[in-house]
This record gives sequence, structure tokens and C-alpha cells, in this order.
Amino acid sequence: MPSTPDVKKELVRVATNDTGERVAEVATILRLAGGLHTISGRIALEAELHTPAIVQRVRRDLAEIYGVRAEAKQMPAASTRPGAPQFVVRVLEGETLARQLGLLDQRRRPIRGLPNRLTTGAPHELSAIWRGAFLARGSITPPGRSASLEVVCPTNEAAIALVGAASRIGIAGKSREIRGQQKVLIRDGEAIGAMLDAMGAPASRREWESLRQARETRNTANRLVNFDDANLRRSAQASVAACARVERALDILGEQIPKHLRYAGELRLAHRDASLDELGARADPALTKDAIAGRIRRLLAMADKAARERGIPDTEAGLPDEYSGM
Repeated sequence: MPSTPDVKKELVRVATNDTGERVAEVATILRLAGGLHTISGRIALEAELHTPAIVQRVRRDLAEIYGVRAEAKQMPAASTRPGAPQFVVRVLEGETLARQLGLLDQRRRPIRGLPNRLTTGAPHELSAIWRGAFLARGSITPPGRSASLEVVCPTNEAAIALVGAASRIGIAGKSREIRGQQKVLIRDGEAIGAMLDAMGAPASRREWESLRQARETRNTANRLVNFDDANLRRSAQASVAACARVERALDILGEQIPKHLRYAGELRLAHRDASLDELGARADPALTKDAIAGRIRRLLAMADKAARERGIPDTEAGLPDEYSGM
């Protein structure tokens, strides 16, 4: 099963020399995993990340694209909860970088969504946005009833921008507020596989698709088994009810039963689990399914009429409720 750490390990190894793609990825990581802070009147940019490999990737991109040296440190274990980011990347003189990344507008105000020039970029840049989003705050749950690929966003505007980026590469996502967190969710199994591929995780996609297909095959098999079991139960109940009614009919009518109807009733009792087709084949001479069914039906109708005339219980009187009407 492709776990969240496995997907991130694959994504962090994606190599690209396209500057636009690298900018889209690192800007998204810093937007979703970070924030802008004012320290002594200067704007600092911080991002909390999960693994040393992601930290190294962000620092390398900032150095090679913008010539910025970012600090990195591990947070104290006591200050983090399981599964939370463990590392901080910080740029103390971060205003110029924030402007270049599109994280500040012309009035030095932090943007609430994602930089517009990124979300209207080329398909490979939109895929890089999602790669950065997953590296920053993404997770995946296994194929099944609640399977999903999701990204936690800092604002509703960021979530909407991420949904738009996915839509432009042909993948449907939805923005939802869940337990106070704004999330972008992809729940369709094929769409999750397509997004894994788009982000640059083909190995994870192959594993995902294999598990999804195996789960669907197993679910289909289970439905068929349950369907067959239900049919068998209904057939067994119908057989029990029919035999019980035939026995009662023979008791009610006694010697008054026409020979051909008595023969059909006794044949039914002698082969309780046989279908009507099988009963007809066992008759001597052989009868059709409709013929044997018609004789048993007339036997029961004759017995019920005699019971009403004599004021005694009919052929259904002794059946449990669940068998009545069979």
C-alpha cells in the first residue's frame, strides 16, 4: 500500500530543470507549510516541514533560484505531536523573497490563496503546485470505502486555488472544511491515481491501482457470494414452506385426492431439495416444470378450499411468519 511517507519519498526525488516548475513547487510548499512573521520590523519567512529530504529540497531551490540561504533546524521533540512537522526552514530577511514568490502583494500584505501567476501556469507547473502541496501538507489513505488524497490548506482561498489547479489538469477535487481545517479532497480512485502520476509518483500510482483493482475484485466477489447466499436461503425457505404445505394438504384431503395430484405431492416430499425442473424430470412419465408446478398448486388450492368448508386450519396455518405466502 502506498503510504503518505512513501509517496513523499518518491516525490522528493523528482528531478526537474524547469525553473517555472521549481518555482511553482517551492512557492506552494512555503505557502501551505509556512507563514510570514515580522521580527524587529523585518519580514521573516518560515515553513514547518516533515522530513530532512524535503528541507534539503526547499533549501536547494531557494539557493539555486533566488540565491537565498535558508536556515534549518529540528524542532524539540517535546513540542511536536506524532505525525506533525519536525523541522523548520527560516529566511530572516524574507520580504524580497516573499515578493518574488508571490506571497506578498504590492502593499506588503500576505496573499490568502496561491500566487495567481502559478495557478494559471502550464500543465507541468500546475502538477508541480500539487507536488509542493502534497510535500507540505498532503496525505493519502488506502483504497476502500474512505479512500482519499487530501491536502490541508491554511485558508479557504488557498484550497479553492488548489482545486482550480487540479481542474486545469483534468482532475476533480473538492474543498471541504473538516473539524476546523480547510482541506482539498480527491476521493475518486481513478482521479487519485491520475494525481499521483501527475505529481511525479508513477511507482506509487502503480501500487495504488493494483490495490484498488484487487479491492474492487474482492468486493465484487463478496457481492456475488452474498447474492448467491441470499438466493440459496430463499430457495431453502421456499422448499421448506412448499413441503410443509404439501404435507398439510395430504392430511386435509386424505383419500379424496386425485391420483395425479397425490403423485405430484408425494414426489415433492420425496425430493425436498429438488427444483421444479428436477421434479418434472424425476416423474414417470416426465413432466414439464409448469406441469408439476400446476399440479402442486391445484393440490394446495383443493386442500385450502376443503379446510375452509370444514372450518379447520388451511395449508399455511402451521408456517412461521417468514414462510407465509411462499
